[in-house]
Amino acid sequence: IINPMMNNPNKDHEIPSSSSPSDGVSSLRWSPAGANHLVAGSWDSHLRCWEVPSCSEDSVDIRPKCAIKCPAPVLSTCWTNDGTSVLAGGCDNKAYVWNLDTQQLNQIAQHDAPVRSVFWVEELQVVVTGSWDRTIKYWDPRTPPHPVCTVTLPERLYSMDVRYPMVVVGTAERYVLIFDMKHPQTEIKRTLSPLKYQTRVVTCLPDRSGFALGAVEGRVAIHHTVGDEKDTANRSFSFKAHRHGADVYSVNSVEFHPAYGTVATTGSDGSYAFWDIHSRLRLKDHPRAYQPISASAFNRNGSIFAYAVSYDWSQGSSSHTSNPHHILLHHVTDADSKPRPPRSKK
Repeated sequence: IINPMMNNPNKDHEIPSSSSPSDGVSSLRWSPAGANHLVAGSWDSHLRCWEVPSCSEDSVDIRPKCAIKCPAPVLSTCWTNDGTSVLAGGCDNKAYVWNLDTQQLNQIAQHDAPVRSVFWVEELQVVVTGSWDRTIKYWDPRTPPHPVCTVTLPERLYSMDVRYPMVVVGTAERYVLIFDMKHPQTEIKRTLSPLKYQTRVVTCLPDRSGFALGAVEGRVAIHHTVGDEKDTANRSFSFKAHRHGADVYSVNSVEFHPAYGTVATTGSDGSYAFWDIHSRLRLKDHPRAYQPISASAFNRNGSIFAYAVSYDWSQGSSSHTSNPHHILLHHVTDADSKPRPPRSKK
């Protein structure tokens, strides 16, 4: 049951409204090194950063660190590995690097349409961007804005994930493409989504053996690509994640716990849930907020799950409202995220 006045039915910790975005939250990412920093990119054209020194079930310490206005709405964010800078791609067809120490915002990439995804690849010391202009581009941050490599896609890029050397891309018309960064212009695999409708999010499996994919039909697919055809087919499956009776809601994020490899999903139904994909079980479900959860992320040790209760554009501009936008922090317990032992066979 949804309480229309309830943005936090799970009684999680909320980032103060005084420092929250004034429009939809498109991306949340935690710093991979240094202090425990959370960055949010949003449709109000801002990047915002908070430090979270501690978070338990009963208390939290949230400190606004800094914020900067970008030239256009932000669609994607990513940290550099040292935790000193944030990459951001947006609706002005460009990507930027934001240095948190100097507070400088510098352009590093240029496309012909909005930049939907941006990643820093430490192993290659490059920035990788994906765009609705049907390209992936690799950039040397020392020599912007000229790409060192351009990959042409069959359709507009809707989602991308990078886990070196693997790149997985979900595009319009349900294409899924896999690349090896050691040979970035060569497709390793091209297939259609294992789900029937539009892809919303695609994520590399932690062991790089395939990908997880969420779609507008409220389902998640775990699809293996490494191994013989029969083996990968046996290990691949899909499940209902964000459906309630006859009502179907978009899956907006699929995030893997960094320690346990279990999965957190969020949806336009306003809920988040934790799953053990090896046992194919839901570990824990949570009450629904009054509007969608548009983005989420685990911090680097998996002790905090950040999520945004915010309009996700799954119903287009006609359903956009002036409701407030909330960023919340869930203290992750073993009951949420630890895999369950295999069921004994009788």
